[in-house]
Amino acid sequence: MHKVDESSLGFAAPALSAARCEMWLPRASLSTLVRAVMSRDTRAVALGSEQRYNHLPATPLCSIIWYFSGEAELLEPGYPADAASPRAPLPDRVMFTGPFSRPTVSWNPGPVHVMALLLQSDALAHLLGIDPGAYVNRVVPAAEVFDGEWMAMCAAVQAAPDDDARVALVEQFLDPLWQRRRPESWLPARAYADWTRNLMMRAANSGLGRSLRQVERRIKHWAGLPLRELHGISRAERVFFDAVVAERSGRPNWSELADGAGYSDQSHLCRQTVRITGFPPEELRRRTFEDESFWAYRLWGMSEQPLRRPE
Repeated sequence: MHKVDESSLGFAAPALSAARCEMWLPRASLSTLVRAVMSRDTRAVALGSEQRYNHLPATPLCSIIWYFSGEAELLEPGYPADAASPRAPLPDRVMFTGPFSRPTVSWNPGPVHVMALLLQSDALAHLLGIDPGAYVNRVVPAAEVFDGEWMAMCAAVQAAPDDDARVALVEQFLDPLWQRRRPESWLPARAYADWTRNLMMRAANSGLGRSLRQVERRIKHWAGLPLRELHGISRAERVFFDAVVAERSGRPNWSELADGAGYSDQSHLCRQTVRITGFPPEELRRRTFEDESFWAYRLWGMSEQPLRRPE
């Protein structure tokens, strides 16, 4: 896998710490199963309470999450990132999360070292025969979802000496497994929009009924979220990537970005961005570049830089 991190991309801001945040992007043979691996390690830095929140958007992806050090508490949906918000500890050291139809916020009581394997929900359903829809907006112990072979891989990752070794173990486990099981008709896709289009093509050509309602029902069964949700997340991701690229040459023009992504107007973009991320576009842009707790957005956006250069 190819690794990117904030330092290698030249990203720096006075308000941000030196916490280690890295992302590994999959090789071509795994791109229809794995979206990315993300890691964050704050053990070598002293972070204030506000800097120990973690903001994540709605996503159609499933995840395996390992906590190697430290703990996390998940805030109740809809509550702001402050000390008064109700929260609950995560259920295990190795967890599975399904797709999320809403943004999430977690908080680390102290230093933490965590890694997440981000998996395409339809591919995971194909491999394991699970229903991603049964895990929407849920975090459960990994042992509730995976068999002994998968849990052995999870244990090996937990015991590995460093993150590069952990990613190599994941790759060594998944690559031969996926090559044996991957349908030849599945096309690689980096962005949610491409993945959603591929889902629609497969659903329409499955031979099991081709009406719009049947296609939509099939997509929800495969991905866990309805087609309308997938379209919404796809458009929001496109605007987010475009805004990151625009930041290189100046402030984004939200009206132009909204029009380019197919929103009816800028207000429509704003409403949808709030629904998916919890923040309006300009605040999300500012906090992505200035707020420690938006580290996942920085990694997600900056990982597209080699593919999306400003003109």
